[in-house]
Amino acid sequence: MDTLRCFLFTITLLQVSKFVISKRDQVTTPPLPILPLPSFSQLKWQERELIMFLHFGVNTFTDSEWGTGHENPAIFNPVGLNANQWVKVAAEAGFSLMILTAKHHDGFCLWPSKYTGHSVESSPWKKGHGDVVQELVNAAKNHGGIDVGLYLSPWDRHDKRYGNDLEYNGYYMAQLQELLNKYGSIREIWFDGAKGSNAPNMSYYFSDWFSMVKELQASINIFSDAGPDVRWVGNENGFAGDSCWSTINRTSLSIGNGSIVDYLNTGDPEGTDWLPAECDVSIRRGWFWHKSESPKKLSMLLDIYYKSVGRNCVLLFNVPPNSTGLVSEDDAQRLREFRGAIDTIFSTNLADKCLTKASSQRGDKDSDFGPQNVLDSDHLWTYWAPKDEEFKDNWIEIKCIDELRFNVISIQEAIGLGQRIKQHEVYVDGKKVAKGTTVGHKRLHRLEEGVVEGRIVRIKILKSRAVPLISSVGLHYDPFWHPDN
Repeated sequence: MDTLRCFLFTITLLQVSKFVISKRDQVTTPPLPILPLPSFSQLKWQERELIMFLHFGVNTFTDSEWGTGHENPAIFNPVGLNANQWVKVAAEAGFSLMILTAKHHDGFCLWPSKYTGHSVESSPWKKGHGDVVQELVNAAKNHGGIDVGLYLSPWDRHDKRYGNDLEYNGYYMAQLQELLNKYGSIREIWFDGAKGSNAPNMSYYFSDWFSMVKELQASINIFSDAGPDVRWVGNENGFAGDSCWSTINRTSLSIGNGSIVDYLNTGDPEGTDWLPAECDVSIRRGWFWHKSESPKKLSMLLDIYYKSVGRNCVLLFNVPPNSTGLVSEDDAQRLREFRGAIDTIFSTNLADKCLTKASSQRGDKDSDFGPQNVLDSDHLWTYWAPKDEEFKDNWIEIKCIDELRFNVISIQEAIGLGQRIKQHEVYVDGKKVAKGTTVGHKRLHRLEEGVVEGRIVRIKILKSRAVPLISSVGLHYDPFWHPDN
């Protein structure tokens, strides 16, 4: 009897094992990625959405934008400098990264560099013992949740080595090494090709600079016109193209080449490199603080947000400290208004309690790729995926029990597996209310006709590089949006 019981138990185990293996074999695998793909650090950068730029230096005290390089360091004396206030303003406005102009075109260094005397060490501020970079790093560390980035201008109007390729590149690389070794983890390093028409001929060893930066800090993102991690959007208005691809061909780019701004603005669906765009703009007309200037209106800041973050970019928002060494209260107040407006619009997804439906679904109804994923809290790694063989005319639908009032529609792709969508349309109760091309990390549609009311929202994917993967859909009401204005 025991032998029979043992035999039957063994048979049962084999059957259960076979069933489990069979079920495991039926688990639907994720769709294949489409190249190129973002790195982990690029993904984390994209999720920031908002970055603060801090233009600060001798120009703050001379009421100028581009210094001459002949400024006396004695003019730099921000007696009330408080980097904790900068960080507090940034955190309250939703910024998670702050990039400081460690050296602008005038060559004055905001840290005591051992390679030049033209720095805070020669100023009266803190009797020559101050270090603005360290102040920001300490404040960010004390606050938590705020990272630091640095800008080191390649063009230097003060240093006499400028114009001598070998000597100046050696000086520049020494300062890069100084900054990246001394101040801990730097999350973004910012390079540009700006220089005056009368500047001496100078070849920058960008490839050498980039290699050294990555050697010193492997997870850092390098910004320039040509990347290698983040590209310029092609203007200083904060606007991306209506089509904006994170993909582009780096071989077609060069730093300081103004003839490629349209290509930078839109990217390239056939691009072989993942190089997302950063939109830089200042809260004021100028980049440095000027007593005569005021912050832009809230409506303009929101317009910039929709045309940068809402077009698959990160917004680099310049907020210049004043000559006291503080973010001016009118700038801080405008940022509080801006944060309040963003929270008012996007903190609630009106579609949260709605049902979802799609043209098809990868795997069976119990697979991990159903349309319900677009309403969960994970906007990166859970997503709706249609069947592989259904490459065209895919759609996803949000169906609500009650009528909703909204004027903004948000769509996000699962960009960890590549950017795919090339053309899409949005319908509310069968009426087309929006159309667009790219989606990427985030696409925000402000409805041109204003507020609509409806129960069924359908997003049609008309063209795509591969099966579309939509990670999030949101319906929002923006009380600040008046299309007739």
